[in-house]
Amino acid sequence: MTRLNQIIAVEKGVKSKSLQDVNAAHQKVQKPALLAGISRTYQPKDEEGEQLPPESTRVQVKAEEILREMSGSLTRLFDVTATKDWANRTAHADVTVDGRTVLAEVPVSYLLFLEKQLTELHSFVKKLPVLDAAESWSLDPSTDWWKTDPVRTIRTKKVPRNHVKAEATEKHPAQVEVYYEDVPIGYWTTVKFSGALPARRVNELLDRVEKLQQAVKFAREEANGTEITDQRVGDAVFGYLFG
Repeated sequence: MTRLNQIIAVEKGVKSKSLQDVNAAHQKVQKPALLAGISRTYQPKDEEGEQLPPESTRVQVKAEEILREMSGSLTRLFDVTATKDWANRTAHADVTVDGRTVLAEVPVSYLLFLEKQLTELHSFVKKLPVLDAAESWSLDPSTDWWKTDPVRTIRTKKVPRNHVKAEATEKHPAQVEVYYEDVPIGYWTTVKFSGALPARRVNELLDRVEKLQQAVKFAREEANGTEITDQRVGDAVFGYLFG
């Protein structure tokens, strides 16, 4: 009994060979010289005339034979494709994660769709923004944002001060150097907010996506192992077309 995965395995090779055969047939019938033949004999006007050998060219390509060869190649392709498509109508499997059936009796075509979508989802989840690990975050129920604990910092102002390097004398004025001193004038209380996700949450999502990806692959392999009936449609198609 044929299985669906066996048909899938040979489908690519059958398609490739059919394409080559059709291209070769197309090239042959496009060369008039290969389809043409001739036979010529020469007879001199009288017995003393020059004798020439007969000339002939054989027909190298017969269009009817090309049709038969192409039909044979395409019949295999039509049969393989029909077998796969007929089987895909009935081949299915459950998608199960940790003993839980997430999706039941999923057809092969949808499993292939799921695989592609989950690959893209995995890339998306992997790039989700993560909360800065250097901060301590808690969820603020009033805003549904993540926030840090308040941090109080001093606001300072630079105030000029005079430093007398040398006192004034009768001959020289005092030598004074101006410098600036940071003087506290107030306090900032800062709370940071973020819409990013904790690393734990991102890792949990990645784990779920990866588990589902694995489950879908297992389901596809199970569905592709379904026993199928070989379809024979090529003979009917080409029997009508070229018969």
